[in-house]
Amino acid sequence: MSDMQTTFVMVKPDGVQRGLVGEIIKRFERKGLKLVGLKSIIPSEELAEEHYGVHKERPFYNGLIGFITSGPVVAMAWSGIDAISVARIIIGATNGREAIPGTIRGDFGMDIGFNLIHGSDGEDTASSELALWFPEGTMEWNRDIEGWVYE
Repeated sequence: MSDMQTTFVMVKPDGVQRGLVGEIIKRFERKGLKLVGLKSIIPSEELAEEHYGVHKERPFYNGLIGFITSGPVVAMAWSGIDAISVARIIIGATNGREAIPGTIRGDFGMDIGFNLIHGSDGEDTASSELALWFPEGTMEWNRDIEGWVYE
């Protein structure tokens, strides 16, 4: 399958605090993506600064770093055909009030800051985020149902 990708997804502290981790994982699994990495951590400032480095000059940067380091996050790696774009569709628009129902943010989000979840926005971003959050690499495993997910 030539379009196989692995993408990075993170349930942010607000999603963890609200008890939405299981619901979020269930949505990715039901769609057909395969979980190949999972960890729960409280990010260090250094990790947060590296992850959000592209926003360093933005006025919301310090608040973002404070928020993401305020409690546990659940970092995940998901694999599948077009996994990056599929994950972004499942996640929904950044502002929960504007996200369509059926998406994670559309069903559970009411804010642009507390937006529950992060997902890589492209192949380069996914590659760098996966390397940052999963320096040990992700799992390789065969899922028995694969023939029932893809033709």
